[in-house]
Amino acid sequence: MDLRDYQPRPQLVTKETTVTQPRFRVIDAHNHLGEPFGGGWDKRPLSELLARLDEACVDQYVDLDGGWGEDILQRHLDYFKQPAPERFLIFGGVDWTQWPEQGHHFGEWAAARMRQQARWGAQGLKIWKPLGLHVRDECGHLVAVDDERLIPIWETAAALNWPVVIHVADPTAFFEPLTPQNERWEELQCHPDWQFPSPPYPAFLTIMNQLANLVRRHPQVTFIGAHVGCYAENLAWVGQLLDTCPHFYVDISARLGELGRQPYTARHFFRRYAERILLGIDAGPSLDHYRLYYRFLETDDEYFNYSPVTPPSQGRWHIYGLCLPDEVLAKVYADNAKRLFNL
Repeated sequence: MDLRDYQPRPQLVTKETTVTQPRFRVIDAHNHLGEPFGGGWDKRPLSELLARLDEACVDQYVDLDGGWGEDILQRHLDYFKQPAPERFLIFGGVDWTQWPEQGHHFGEWAAARMRQQARWGAQGLKIWKPLGLHVRDECGHLVAVDDERLIPIWETAAALNWPVVIHVADPTAFFEPLTPQNERWEELQCHPDWQFPSPPYPAFLTIMNQLANLVRRHPQVTFIGAHVGCYAENLAWVGQLLDTCPHFYVDISARLGELGRQPYTARHFFRRYAERILLGIDAGPSLDHYRLYYRFLETDDEYFNYSPVTPPSQGRWHIYGLCLPDEVLAKVYADNAKRLFNL
């Protein structure tokens, strides 16, 4: 039998709670609306999208697709932001492909583009994982996350009062050898371009330490570490950065599989850093995903699938609910985002 055909059915008899609506209204602080991650809503009626968000109790939705190009940014500002300005925040980005052409002026050039994006209506900056893995300068050298030539970008984000959602590296298993011991073996078989062995790529902790250096160096910038600070497998490491950098926040997008298999540690993390955690699902406006997040955060259900898909794509394990108190839920669901995004 092939491993992909092995789908055992748990024989545990456990409570199953259906949570169709969250205990508090929600701001989704990390998501997409176009292709490939958002479901292609820029080609569907806006009224259908708004109805979907209303059904999920989502009042505001942060669309990060503008980080992938100014043409996408302008299209999403026109299609989503202009007709429903109170419902959407659209983030801009940096075009790293311009570095060879701009040379040693790249930082200033990128900062100028950010100011133009702000004039168009962008409200934040999305930095995606090519920085630290793929981005190269005019000499062909790999650019570190904390490269000082990028200081104009961070200074401009501070001047614009833009929060910076930053995703560097990826799950730690993506940096490990693709052996039978790799817990993401199945996922990497399906997506071999997601594997970043060292060499030729930097080691995972090298990139994470660059991120920590960047955050410490710029206390005037509000950084939001995507996917639980980019290191959901090690909440102690993320907690240390939160302890030392009050301007650092995290979102929980696409990491139920990691958080839910360490429920005691995760519950302590949520309670300790309740004012620094944002909800995001990174799966488009999916009712099934929203309800999984609500179930995970609100209930004490045991050993359930963290994905609408069976088997779950990130790894063959199940998760446990955190049963968070209302004072924590209110902050994670919306209060923290309202404060950061001036809503």
